[in-house]
Amino acid sequence: MADTSGSRFENMGRRVDEHLGSAIPRVEEEIKKVISYLNDEVVPNIRQDSAQALRSAAERLGKLADRLDASRTGRSPSER
Repeated sequence: MADTSGSRFENMGRRVDEHLGSAIPRVEEEIKKVISYLNDEVVPNIRQDSAQALRSAAERLGKLADRLDASRTGRSPSER
């Protein structure tokens, strides 16, 4: 009885290995496609959006600095 169940387990293991073995090249190909998509589409958009966000933040920080300077001197930022 132990030999039969061991043999069944080995056969099942072989079948699983066969299925996984045939799936691995497809998985690798899909991973390559995902990496290409990220590099070609996502990364450039993130870089562009990041640059725009930095410009916006710089502008806002400049305005804040103007307000801080004006509050120190008692003038409004438009009087500078």
